[in-house]
Amino acid sequence: MPAAARPRRSVLYMPASNARAVDKARTLPCDVVILDLEDAVAPDAKAEARTLAVDAIRAGGFGSREVVLRVNGLDTPWGRDDLAAARGAGADAVLVPKVASAADVAAYGSAAAGVRLWAMIETCAALFALDAIGAAAREHRFDVWVAGTNDLAKELRCRQDVERASLLAPLSLIVAAARAHGLAVLDGVFNGLDDDAGLGRQCEQGAAFGFDGKTLIHPRQIEAANRAFAPSADEVAWARTVVAAFDSPENATKGVLRIDGRMVERLHLEEARRQIAVSEAIAANGA
Repeated sequence: MPAAARPRRSVLYMPASNARAVDKARTLPCDVVILDLEDAVAPDAKAEARTLAVDAIRAGGFGSREVVLRVNGLDTPWGRDDLAAARGAGADAVLVPKVASAADVAAYGSAAAGVRLWAMIETCAALFALDAIGAAAREHRFDVWVAGTNDLAKELRCRQDVERASLLAPLSLIVAAARAHGLAVLDGVFNGLDDDAGLGRQCEQGAAFGFDGKTLIHPRQIEAANRAFAPSADEVAWARTVVAAFDSPENATKGVLRIDGRMVERLHLEEARRQIAVSEAIAANGA
């Protein structure tokens, strides 16, 4: 499946130390499961959680879901052992924390030795190095960024609410830099476990910004993310109309068309095809 067409609407963190939660993840309608060895695991449980995570990944049973292992940083006592374990576990990717420079990208790329990598963008320093981080990403097998909004807000000392006014500039920059370097990019978590309306608004906001999906901290958040980050039926129908119009032989050399009373440029064709591909992938996965 082309990377741009892979659905990553709902990306659920699960503590790797909780075997029951990991087992439940095999049945949930999320697109991605992140087995977390970092924030969700206490220091004295790190080694056991690593073993449980590796065993769960090797056991499989996650179906079409991507399985990602979030490791501890290389500057911690557990990071290198986490990466060594990840190399043989067979996860789809490894998510590494606090990537703040091109040097960090290179360091993780070297330590991971062939494993696909995702990067947490969650520091003030990273915001001023996004272009360099993105330029180094492909060379070192990074293909997804995750906005770490809780850590970023902590460093900024800003207040977080549903609308995230204090984070709009950083979020826009993260999306723009990811797109400039051909990377997928995921929105940060929503902390309100009982605020369904707020979750819905923030998912819609993230989709409007251009994020591919949202990271989640509870299974009850999956439905809202799946709904917000999937192309709607109307969007898919319009995309098919655009593709059909440009694919017509009489329009082969045209750069601009009038379609159903709207001006459509050939530059819109790529996005139309992407939306169709994402919609078909979602349907194929039964979600």
